[in-house]
Amino acid sequence: MDTSFWHRKWEEGEIGFHESDVNKLLVSYLHHLSLVKGDRVFVPLCGKTLVISWLLDNGYRVAGAELSVIAVEQLFAELGVKPEISAAGQMDRYSAPNIDIFVGDIFDLSSEILGPVDAVFDRAALVALPDKMRNRYAAHLMNITDRAPQLLICYEYDQSSMAGPPFSVSNEEIRQHYSDSYELTLVSSADLPGGLKGGCAAKENVWLLKK
Repeated sequence: MDTSFWHRKWEEGEIGFHESDVNKLLVSYLHHLSLVKGDRVFVPLCGKTLVISWLLDNGYRVAGAELSVIAVEQLFAELGVKPEISAAGQMDRYSAPNIDIFVGDIFDLSSEILGPVDAVFDRAALVALPDKMRNRYAAHLMNITDRAPQLLICYEYDQSSMAGPPFSVSNEEIRQHYSDSYELTLVSSADLPGGLKGGCAAKENVWLLKK
């Protein structure tokens, strides 16, 4: 899987991964991150998620990283805000009050460019990557966020029964990626209603990662 896969998805409007409502698990479990109004939440591989609007409406600042400029332009259009665009290393920064979205390859994003963040919400990043990329991603995410606490959503299913993305990420894999740096708590694990992609049985797991 390379970047052209995701560019093509956005160009052709094949964005079944985009949720048409605010993610209910974020709303239910955000309090576990012990944030206060004004804290900055990083959303990796954010697309045009409605989570961003919800966070802004609830008094948080938001940073995001997204490969597709189409997604980011649609995000700001739906927010009703015209962003200021500037260079940020090898990426472009789309900024408006309380929001910075970095457009390009997330592996080109550094801690210096991203700036301080207080927490990470990862619903669609780790599970979007094939297994050979996930270890690199997890290490990079911890590095650029200075190991900020995370609320992480993963799917667990029989990978042989369906091709990702989203990919199956087991609880053991989460421990392999993060247990050296975080205290891990599985705050929720439930069968996904209707399964994935039309019926593949899957569990949806919500992890809290705190120093």
